[in-house]
Amino acid sequence: MKISYPALAAGLLFAVNAVPALAEVSDEGSDASTPATNKPDTSFSVGEIVVTARGMAGSTDNVLTSVDRLGGDIAQKADVDNVYELIGRMPGILVTNFNQGTTSGKFSMRGFNGEGNINAVKLLIDGVPSNSNDGNMPYIDMAFPLNIAGIEVVRGTSDPRYGLHAIAGSANIITRSGGTYVDARGSIGSYDSFEGQLVAGLESGNITQNYQIAYRESDGFRDHSDSQRVSLSGKWGLALGEDVKLGAIARYYDADAEEPGYLTFDDSRANPRMSNAYNESDGDSRGLQQYALTFDVSLSDRLDWTAMTYYNRFRDDRFVKFSAGASQQRRLTQEDQYGVSTALHWHGDLSGVPLMLEAGGNIEWQDNRSARWLSVERVPTSQTRDQQFDLSVGGAYVQAIIEPASWLRITPAYRMDWVGGDFNNLLNDSSAPINDYGGIDQPKLSVAVYPTDGVTLYGNWGKTFQIGLGSGAYLIPPRQVDLAPSINSGWELGAKYQLGDRAEARVAYWEQSATGEIARKLNDPLGDFENVGGTDRNGVDVQLSVRPMAGLSLWGALSWQKAVISVPSPATPGLAGNEINHTPRWLWSGGIEYSPLEPLTLSLTGRGQSSYYLTTANAEGKWGDLNIFDASAFYRVNDTLELGLAFKNLADSYYEYVWWDGSQTLHSPANGRNVTASVRLRF
Repeated sequence: MKISYPALAAGLLFAVNAVPALAEVSDEGSDASTPATNKPDTSFSVGEIVVTARGMAGSTDNVLTSVDRLGGDIAQKADVDNVYELIGRMPGILVTNFNQGTTSGKFSMRGFNGEGNINAVKLLIDGVPSNSNDGNMPYIDMAFPLNIAGIEVVRGTSDPRYGLHAIAGSANIITRSGGTYVDARGSIGSYDSFEGQLVAGLESGNITQNYQIAYRESDGFRDHSDSQRVSLSGKWGLALGEDVKLGAIARYYDADAEEPGYLTFDDSRANPRMSNAYNESDGDSRGLQQYALTFDVSLSDRLDWTAMTYYNRFRDDRFVKFSAGASQQRRLTQEDQYGVSTALHWHGDLSGVPLMLEAGGNIEWQDNRSARWLSVERVPTSQTRDQQFDLSVGGAYVQAIIEPASWLRITPAYRMDWVGGDFNNLLNDSSAPINDYGGIDQPKLSVAVYPTDGVTLYGNWGKTFQIGLGSGAYLIPPRQVDLAPSINSGWELGAKYQLGDRAEARVAYWEQSATGEIARKLNDPLGDFENVGGTDRNGVDVQLSVRPMAGLSLWGALSWQKAVISVPSPATPGLAGNEINHTPRWLWSGGIEYSPLEPLTLSLTGRGQSSYYLTTANAEGKWGDLNIFDASAFYRVNDTLELGLAFKNLADSYYEYVWWDGSQTLHSPANGRNVTASVRLRF
């Protein structure tokens, strides 16, 4: 395997911890956090955010960009099929719901779609990188709502902590840590759905233990949609005095699901719950595992060091037929990922000027196999792909925070990444080296002004990168020229206002441009890419949250975005000015929660989007608009027992995912009106 990492080994002595530090969210604690007086705050929160203080290294509090947080109180009550739906309640998030068994969907943001050909969000679970090789998010299914302490989304290009997949930002799902408790939740609902979740914590002296057992099964809204999912996890912590903490994480997930397939337009309108006869043998078996070891130490009251090593395992065996005229495919994916990260953080002052210095980095190694066959009723007839490829991506960064005045914070940062690996085509016994991407430079700068309590004005600029993934990362003939990385340059201007815990508002304008953007060919036998060209994205995000009286809270978010091809590839010169496919112009979300009586909580939430084009040709019409409302009621009988009732898609609105197969639109209708009853026990 060929790899070039000049100076990276030295950089890793000061590498970044993927686990958020100062802002670690926990469901165990007392008071919701509020911004410190005269300190910058660029975050927006949905639900209560409880903070457990840790070291400063790798903390999101060091990043001056738009940050959104969802509290554990919202997550743990959620009735969702998948956790990405829960993240869809957050401001400016686009949810793509394929509704195809284990290939259920994902979320995206900042003008990028969720189609799987350009995946622009770095996903982490407790700080552990959790994207597959192509940037998709299968590991998100390991997290069940009852075990979530909070979700943190960081937007834009100015965060130096992450490299691979962090094109438009990152999202971290933080699970429950510490405390002594037993929390169980069972639910039954429409489509013969059943879900059981049990989480427990035991804290004794210097040892903490946290466990999750979760199971879900459902017949699904559509025919031929049966699924079963099981998830197990454990977290262990050991404190060696006040200054040294060791941790371990283990997760296991297994799922089997049928796939209902895609419908023609006529069938989707005549009978949205049907499945085609030719999809009768479609389905998927998926297994995931994740393990991590963490180390945190306070070397002094000004110096913190933290480290992590992890291993991810992904196994997926899928049979799928997209249309009547296509062949069924067997798609086998096997991926193993290994990674290390560590960080050193110092804060103090220089000639009386407050100063923070941090240096960090991370390395990820991947061992991947991607194989495909044509098949008939799950019997392979011919093999079309058999690829074995290694990928190594590592980066190092430096960051400073300078506060030359009590109302000003300046955060310069610089990151560089290197890529290595090799490719083997086992069908024809050929090989290829990685594209020579060289060192990928990513300078960044953020500035915040906080002239008075509760007000933060902020701006940031930075660069992130995209490389080819799958076979697109390698110099495979007939290509003779190394593919350059696509560089995304973005900037943002924003303002945040907070009035204690009564009101919170934020507005931001952002732009992001890419050179040589590439998109993975989703159904290409080789798994290659296509050149999209130069792209421009821009948008406005507006968020507001108010608590006008005790027991009543309201929040809402509206985002406008636009993604266009500014410099098309030479092969498609006519696409200049066309919009990127599956990117709606408008996104909105919001909710109201009211407790007329202390034990009773009522809520109404909604989300929506405008329609989108199906391809960059913009020639197949616009589809996919939706406006969905959900309602729920929870009654706390006593300190132990809580009863819940949730109604989703109250108006029984028809909405769907739509794509273009080259000759026709294909449709995947989403769930109609449905109801779920739940019981929660806390001990």
